[in-house]
Amino acid sequence: MEKAARIYVAGHRGMVGSALVRRLERAGYANILTRTRAELDLLSQMATQDFLQKEKPDFIFIAAAKVGGIHANNTFRADFIYQNLMIEANLIHGAHQAGISRLCFLGSSCIYPRDCQQPIKEDYLLSGPLESTNEPYAIAKIAGIKLCENYNRQYGAQYFSAMPTNLYGPNDNYDLANSHVLPALLRKAHEAKLRGDSEFVVWGSGTPRREFLHVDDLADACVFLMEQGVADGMLNIGAGEDVTIRELAETVMRVTGFSGRIVFDASKPDGTPRKLLDVSRLRDIGWQARIPLREGIALAYRDFMARHGG
Repeated sequence: MEKAARIYVAGHRGMVGSALVRRLERAGYANILTRTRAELDLLSQMATQDFLQKEKPDFIFIAAAKVGGIHANNTFRADFIYQNLMIEANLIHGAHQAGISRLCFLGSSCIYPRDCQQPIKEDYLLSGPLESTNEPYAIAKIAGIKLCENYNRQYGAQYFSAMPTNLYGPNDNYDLANSHVLPALLRKAHEAKLRGDSEFVVWGSGTPRREFLHVDDLADACVFLMEQGVADGMLNIGAGEDVTIRELAETVMRVTGFSGRIVFDASKPDGTPRKLLDVSRLRDIGWQARIPLREGIALAYRDFMARHGG
């Protein structure tokens, strides 16, 4: 991809989109297109098609999505399936209509079956039932993958999908009502430390295993795939190793300096028992994660303190 290429990052204000913009700028791409939600409503097919017809970017990163943790996914189920379906359909079909041949669709590892064989290979998609708490979001993301796959087959497009594991890092959402597990733990531990609490509560049993990837590593992988000319298919993007929620909480305690104890609320849902991605396809192409979890959590805590610290 030439440095003069026009690259549209949909969702540039979110955690993933902002990381993509940072990575592209660092690589010397000067023509990065962005639009805020007020400037472009991606839920509107007409507005999205008009924008793509006018701007005709050379490449699109679809990082725009409605996202959240277990509570948000399970509470706002209709919002999650509708909004994500509309955003991806408008952008993928709009790209086709505008003659834009290359894009990357950002999905999620929650697309895989709840009780999937570990580590999870790309081929395991649609091999079993989904985790019920985020099924609407997962189905929307699976639809995006299939949109890319079938626009390639029918029209010769070069649309590929990237499936990241659990992400964290700068620009994350720390709202306890709808955030993901790692940012929620960072905020809980920080606030417990400020109050001088003797304990902080973690949802679930602490036994599920999760893989975490710093969002700057994800952005690096996506730009790498773009520059390598990847034209189709689906690729897992992860660190290749996982930890228990208990281990994660203990690391967060050390990073934040909270010296109390952890209490697990087993009445709250655990979600999927384990979710570790097989990243061998990505490694075979020549990319692997660089930011260790402890270092990444420290970077995330620094970002939290800069924006929310007290």
